[in-house]
Amino acid sequence: MGTRSSKTTLAFRALVCFSFLYFVRPEDFVPGLTHVPIAKIAGGLSVLALVFGMRSKERGKLPLECKILLALLGHMILSIPFAYWRGGAFDTVVNKFSKGVIAALLIVLVVSKVNELRKLLYIQTSAVAAITVASLIVRHTTDGRLMGIQKGMLENPNDLAINIAINFPLCLAFMFAAKGALRKMTWLFGLGCMLYAVVATYSRSGMVAMLITGLLCLWEFGVRGRRIVLLFSSGIAGIIFLAVVLSTPSYLSRMETLIHSTPEGSRQDGTLESYGQGSVEAREELLKQSVRIALQHPIFGVGAGNFVVLGGTWHVAHNTYTEIAAEAGFPGIFLFLWMLGVSLQKIRRVRTLPAYSLNVDIRLWTSALWAAMGAYLAGAAFASTQYNLFPYFMVGYIGALYKIAASPNADLTEGSQVQDAGKGLPGNVANRDREVAWAR
Repeated sequence: MGTRSSKTTLAFRALVCFSFLYFVRPEDFVPGLTHVPIAKIAGGLSVLALVFGMRSKERGKLPLECKILLALLGHMILSIPFAYWRGGAFDTVVNKFSKGVIAALLIVLVVSKVNELRKLLYIQTSAVAAITVASLIVRHTTDGRLMGIQKGMLENPNDLAINIAINFPLCLAFMFAAKGALRKMTWLFGLGCMLYAVVATYSRSGMVAMLITGLLCLWEFGVRGRRIVLLFSSGIAGIIFLAVVLSTPSYLSRMETLIHSTPEGSRQDGTLESYGQGSVEAREELLKQSVRIALQHPIFGVGAGNFVVLGGTWHVAHNTYTEIAAEAGFPGIFLFLWMLGVSLQKIRRVRTLPAYSLNVDIRLWTSALWAAMGAYLAGAAFASTQYNLFPYFMVGYIGALYKIAASPNADLTEGSQVQDAGKGLPGNVANRDREVAWAR
């Protein structure tokens, strides 16, 4: 990958610092830090790293998804003068959305080795797993639903469940890559807690995303990765998971509303909201309203973060796609979907590269990111995530992975294996026994 400049190294360190502060949020746990603008400090460090910490030659190598993301940022900036509440739109674009753009750009431009990508993924996944375990221990609930111990993106039960589903395949990949029984058992314990936490949140959207994640993980890690042990253990885990769900009648009642309406008065307490029907009707109305607003303001929308104002109830649309269309117009949703489509296409292209066949790490993270993106695409249909950084970190991770795998001097120093001449599939490597042992 060539010799790294001191400026690029500095930029990577700033990126690591930004990731840690964003995902861990120490101000939620350390007394006194609540008065320190940590988020703004982290964002400032990232801006400085992007502007001054990289060579102009490196900044000029922008992949297509980053150009699309910059175009989306530009469109949102242009939409501010046309916003219903200009101050709110300005704050949302500058203090929220722009951070996702900076994070994606930094990851793609700075990360050039598999171990660097793994370090960033570790910060994210370990933070989500640790917060999930801690949330189960503290057991802070609202209406019986588990809430996260953070005061940010993982506090709301639905957001917590969806982000668990997104990070589940990444945690699974770390379990496979872990060396030693203790580390593998630690990750396995975290995965079990994450599965239970999805049920404890009573989140329908989280359950849908988790089911899709599970299917993708079985295919990617079990079938495609030829991990027979995973297939058998998944069957056992599925039975246990089903038993937990069936033993929670109120959770089953919420899940029923995904299929059919619950007649009023059918429950002993006569309430609808506690069993989900009221929230389903409210979400249907919010979804319809976001579509109507998008049709009424097709070019610039009503401004970033303004849907909650026009909605009258100060609630988000609970659908990333329709809310972007309402707040940024059809050009905004087109650019957003195009960016995600390019990222998915890059994952598919990674599988065709020689480095994919030669390097087990590249294969592992390709499968993990593919499953994580599948979970996000499903979860985004039930939650408003456009101003969270998770999707833009994912775009950055995928762009960096493709850059590493496509490089003529691809990073094969870790996890690489000698391959038989003329063999292009991952299963046809010379040292198959070592790969099977590693995969287990």
